[in-house]
Amino acid sequence: MEPAIGGLPLEQSGNNICRYSRSIRRTAPYPPYLNRETQESDKETYQTVYSKIKGSVAAPTAGLHFTPRVLDALRKKGVELEELTLHVGAGTFKPVKSEEIEGHEMHTEYISVSRNTLEKLIAHEGKAVAVGTTSVRTLESLYHIGVTLLNSPDATEEELHVKQWQPYELTPEMASVSPIDALHAIVDYLNRHNMETLHTSTQIIIAPGYEYKIVKAIVTNFHQPQSTLLLLVSAFLRGDWRKIYDYALAHDFRFLSYGDSSLLIP
Repeated sequence: MEPAIGGLPLEQSGNNICRYSRSIRRTAPYPPYLNRETQESDKETYQTVYSKIKGSVAAPTAGLHFTPRVLDALRKKGVELEELTLHVGAGTFKPVKSEEIEGHEMHTEYISVSRNTLEKLIAHEGKAVAVGTTSVRTLESLYHIGVTLLNSPDATEEELHVKQWQPYELTPEMASVSPIDALHAIVDYLNRHNMETLHTSTQIIIAPGYEYKIVKAIVTNFHQPQSTLLLLVSAFLRGDWRKIYDYALAHDFRFLSYGDSSLLIP
């Protein structure tokens, strides 16, 4: 089967939600915590219906909940669907073993976002509902890429790379840049270079203390302890994640890749 892009419903403004996606492979390797060999049925069940591009080491599990029927229902309700690509790296499954988060190293992940998607984000006031944590990292990386371009309009593709701790090192002036201005800076960059798609990379880590810029709600599964995914959720909920996870445990929710999903709105 053809490999594909994993997608994610994203931006919501009124009845509009832009769907963003991350890339996956049709024969994607499976997370180590599944503790079993790949099964033939996984080729269909462990894959999103909108996947298109090779590159990731795993499928975007939050997107597994979106069937053709669900996507059609969203469209009928006036939902806008857009896509972006992030090649999920093995570091996504790397547990946080250091006592301090500063000791954890994120792997570089490659992203691509079309001009059309950027313009749709701008049209929706730079706000998004992300499906999946890797889409969250892509969308939030866009803000920091835009800030870099506002300060260095001639930055190279390599210089646009978002470093792991870059968001936490912003000056007050840089942190005051609006998401709209940051996104416009990326579109201007594409215009200057006659490009239709932004190609760069990110190493961003989202942990408590991070200030979200673009993502306003997240569709995501329930994650394991000592993971960067749970850190991302904790940052989004301003530390108030235990109440949600206690409820999920008390009601026998399924966790991890083949588990249940949640819509988080802080």
